[in-house]
Amino acid sequence: MDGDADLSIPARLMGEPARAAMLVALLDGRALPAGELASVAHVSPATASAHLARLVEGGLLRARSLGRHRYFELAGPEVADAVESLQRLGPRRPVTSYTQSATARRLAEARSCYDHLAGRFALELADRLVSERTIAPLEAGAPGTILATDGELARRLRLDEAPRQSRRPAVRGCLDWTERRPHLAGALGAHVLEVLLVEGWVARMPGDRSLRVSEELRNMLGG
Repeated sequence: MDGDADLSIPARLMGEPARAAMLVALLDGRALPAGELASVAHVSPATASAHLARLVEGGLLRARSLGRHRYFELAGPEVADAVESLQRLGPRRPVTSYTQSATARRLAEARSCYDHLAGRFALELADRLVSERTIAPLEAGAPGTILATDGELARRLRLDEAPRQSRRPAVRGCLDWTERRPHLAGALGAHVLEVLLVEGWVARMPGDRSLRVSEELRNMLGG
């Protein structure tokens, strides 16, 4: 029988500023090369390699090789949840430039949270799915319930095609760190973001994990 988890181990890994910056950069669910992560963290390639090795050894990252390059990604949604939770607890950095202000606005409006949608539009989308009785109201950190998939928005998002059999919950409430309410996560949340990207209703922005929202999606959600 095991005792309580030793929180000090992941806390030490996440608590170093360069490693924390790398983890946040990987929150959009994509794999990035070591050189790009070094740039994000403002450290040398050698220092980045040492940090990445510790994060892989500690189980927070996975590494895979493609040709001559190694790419790094979060080890799973539970790591993304932990990083997002710490973002809610940590003090907000002051915005000191127009560029930082524009980035903050984009991230608050729509961004990827590992493999699902986050931000104001994610809350609007979840509210619509609740109001048309596709899903039950979400609770932060708790599994949710799919009620039906025949609502208007559910049909447009092809929710009847979403995978149901997996180790993760079909629906989960993930507390949004900018909106302070739960958005849609779980297998259904991952399916929704995939459909939004494939249909061109959202598009990834270079340089951060914000998403550009199309006018069609704005109209779809009534915004």
